[in-house]
Amino acid sequence: MEVTDILNGAKLIQLPAFADNRGSFVKTYHETTFKQFGAFFELKESYFSYSNKDVIRGMHFQLPPHQHSKVVFCPHGAIMDVIVDLRKGSATFGAHYATVLSEENNKAYFIPEGFAHGFKALTNNALTYYLVSSEYNRDADTGISYDSIGYDWGVDTPIMSDRDRSFVRLSDFDSPF
Repeated sequence: MEVTDILNGAKLIQLPAFADNRGSFVKTYHETTFKQFGAFFELKESYFSYSNKDVIRGMHFQLPPHQHSKVVFCPHGAIMDVIVDLRKGSATFGAHYATVLSEENNKAYFIPEGFAHGFKALTNNALTYYLVSSEYNRDADTGISYDSIGYDWGVDTPIMSDRDRSFVRLSDFDSPF
């Protein structure tokens, strides 16, 4: 696995992928390797979503004490994946990072606790897969407004849930992280 440091503690991972006449194989998690680059966590939940082109989901996170780390990748289609550091004491507090995750590039994020996460689907039926270090907690589940982080999403009328549109702006969010 090739690993690139992005925002303070967050990593961009090149997942090992192999292809032959049968198809392909991608290794999405290897505990020993993840431990070596400081991204180990105990897996508590795994889930995925399908999204159509121009859907924006985010920017999501869970509040303490239910915060979590995530590994996020896109095994089908393509997404523009965006993270924001919400940790007050971090050198990259308030900064965002965006990159394409796709079935073609086999990249993944390791997102530590204290980050907001969201994405825009670049293709129809984009599959976004999550490995998460805590279980979902409805009362701790929240987010910040996607259009308040200083990132140009490149879409005038995104397809979004009412919930995601209701989140507070980053400048109005009093971070507990």
